[in-house]
Amino acid sequence: MNLFALTGALLLGYYRPLKHKDWLKEFFAPFAKMIEQNFNGGQYTHGVIAWFIASLLPSMLVGVAYYSLQEINALLGLALGIVVLYLTLRFSQFGQHAEQIIAALRDYNIDQARLLLSTWEGSESNHYTANQIAVVSIETIFRRAHHGLFAPIFWFALLGPAGALLYRLSHLLKSQRSATDSSPFYQFSDRMFNYMEWLPARVTGAAFAVVGDFEDAVYCWRTQAALWPDKFLGIILASGAGALGVRLGESLPYRGIIDFRPELGLGDEADADYLQSAVGLVWRVLILMLGLLVLLTFAHWLGR
Repeated sequence: MNLFALTGALLLGYYRPLKHKDWLKEFFAPFAKMIEQNFNGGQYTHGVIAWFIASLLPSMLVGVAYYSLQEINALLGLALGIVVLYLTLRFSQFGQHAEQIIAALRDYNIDQARLLLSTWEGSESNHYTANQIAVVSIETIFRRAHHGLFAPIFWFALLGPAGALLYRLSHLLKSQRSATDSSPFYQFSDRMFNYMEWLPARVTGAAFAVVGDFEDAVYCWRTQAALWPDKFLGIILASGAGALGVRLGESLPYRGIIDFRPELGLGDEADADYLQSAVGLVWRVLILMLGLLVLLTFAHWLGR
């Protein structure tokens, strides 16, 4: 049943993408802000309570509803699973934007490519070169594909729609605050997200290696991933860069200064062609995950 729910949600997301960039984020952000305003007393215990209310409770309710409906009627459970995944997965948030940037780079329209990247990434890109635009775009594709597709699918395969929702809500809680805010209130939610991210990050890195250049992906993972500030994202970006045979990372201009970043990957400089290849790599990983879920489903049926 999980296979049909995931397939239905992906098909719905492909042919009928949501009009809003991220419906779940737009709905969840005010709720998370309200929880923070009411529970943030600067204490670790307050953060524990807030995480349970903001992330765990909605996911538990979805899980109870999903399995209850399956007991009543399998089709009702399937319908709920499709709706939850449709609203949770960010299926349309990497391909369309990347294609527009690719077209702008191939037309040598750097200003348009900068504008598209700034709108997509939400960061300053006014002084980026064509190579830097391609680098940041590829990094964005890998990051968004993992957080919006691969990791939620992993937790969906383990825990059903509740698992996918729990991961996304935990990620939103972490991503909606400043990375430099070290208040004890946020420590528990950060810890829980790190627990949930540990295995999916490695699964995504391994999947990039399988569908791309395996040897270079593993080499970059082992030698470069730990240099990235976010250790989990470092695994994903280093493995993806090695799988593509392209160089990512490196320093970027930011508000008049240079943002020094470690180098990731091997091979050529990024360009529009490598950006197109990054989109293809994500599609191959998605097909690989669906194929594995098909095998697990058939193995479960045969084992009955």
